[in-house]
Amino acid sequence: MYEICPETPADEYEVEALYDLCFSPGRTALSSYRLREGVPRVADLCLILRDPSGMVLAAIRFWPARIGPHRVLLLGPVAVHPTAQGEGLGGLLMRNSLTRARAMGWGRVLLVGDEPYYSRFGFHKLEGVEMPPPTNPDRVLGLELHDGAWVGVQGMVTREERPELRAGLAEMAGTPHIGSACSEVEHPRDDTDGSQSPGGAAADQ
Repeated sequence: MYEICPETPADEYEVEALYDLCFSPGRTALSSYRLREGVPRVADLCLILRDPSGMVLAAIRFWPARIGPHRVLLLGPVAVHPTAQGEGLGGLLMRNSLTRARAMGWGRVLLVGDEPYYSRFGFHKLEGVEMPPPTNPDRVLGLELHDGAWVGVQGMVTREERPELRAGLAEMAGTPHIGSACSEVEHPRDDTDGSQSPGGAAADQ
């Protein structure tokens, strides 16, 4: 059994070490990180997966961003420890976090990654949505958590600057707060990560 929990400040060192291992410390120089600097994460959706010994094997983070007047979830990075890649753990975190995001009322999710990998979760290439350069437009992908959420949403992705918006705030008022509850999950029965790990599929996250 594995345990999936929202990331806490006490987990920061382990999670950052995992990201450095999967992506290299230079990842923070990438343009997508300019959208994250100084912006609180969406805390309820930033999850870690620990094995029975307590080791962090996988992690996923989400950030609020904007496209014009529209709010959007920016997914990434998602990483799986090299010793556990190909076991479906990244798929577990993807599906768990997206289910939480839908329950919170978020409508749309954005990421930069390889469409062949992320299409299994429902992501597809977005037309007319621009990430800060030099992002390859073929790698700008989106997912609708509610029908029609991406219809008419176009333009440059920008930082969430409004100070009144805090991490974890849902897009639609009156939606539930997911909270800090942990859950136990079994090892995936199939290889939902396929032959390509999330670390390799979203290296520019």
